[in-house]
Amino acid sequence: MRKYAVLVALVAVILVFLAPFALVLLNAVKTPQDYASVGPLALPTHVSFEGVKAFWIRADFGRTLVNSLVISGAVAVLGVGFSLLNAYALGVGRIRGRRWFLAAFLVANLVPQESLIYPLYHIATELDLYDSQLAVIIIFTAIQSAFGTFLLSSVLAEFPPELLDAAAMDGAGRLRTLVRVVAPVSRPTIAVLFTFFFIWTWNELFIPLIFLVSNSNQTVPLALALLQGEHDLDATATSASALLGILPAVLFFLVFQRTLTRGVTAGAVK
Repeated sequence: MRKYAVLVALVAVILVFLAPFALVLLNAVKTPQDYASVGPLALPTHVSFEGVKAFWIRADFGRTLVNSLVISGAVAVLGVGFSLLNAYALGVGRIRGRRWFLAAFLVANLVPQESLIYPLYHIATELDLYDSQLAVIIIFTAIQSAFGTFLLSSVLAEFPPELLDAAAMDGAGRLRTLVRVVAPVSRPTIAVLFTFFFIWTWNELFIPLIFLVSNSNQTVPLALALLQGEHDLDATATSASALLGILPAVLFFLVFQRTLTRGVTAGAVK
């Protein structure tokens, strides 16, 4: 009986979390007239994608979608790469001053982004990188790498020494050991970092708001925020914007859900 009670409670929690998404989807496929007549909670009299189409054209959503994919994908790949290299040196190589380096990365994770804006803006303007996607990629790569290095260092510090000794006996150098031994064994954790880095970068608004002023460089969250500030959108177009804004990240999460689950549970078993 207790098992069924827990199951019912879990289903209820899932429904509560899915209710806002269902409401957004419900209103995104209504016409403004339909929304005005039946309200936000009723089913649409007929499915219409006018709101989605209007928002897509008004926000040039195809371009902003590509921008977000490029920036988030580049940050995820570069952030994981730098995190792995740093953590390999700190966790496996055990370089001198390892604790101080880890403390520095920990402090870097605690620094608020708002305090970094002015020096980052000054550096970007001096290097002629302001209002470019490259500047945002570099900034987010550094921010995500600080967290990734701190996390991976603790994981690689517990790396089985038998595998490292076997690789050394086979004549593998440090780089080959990293590529052929450490990276494959740490793949679940690396996959988790890649997923988190992608989603975190995708959802970022503050730094793109400062560094991406041209319409051609805007990301999805930035385009959504600026469009709703400049134009008077009806309820269906607003719902369509919310749906299109979260749908890519949700799809990415669903695609990598199994990899993410394996990565989270990998550390539970020695």
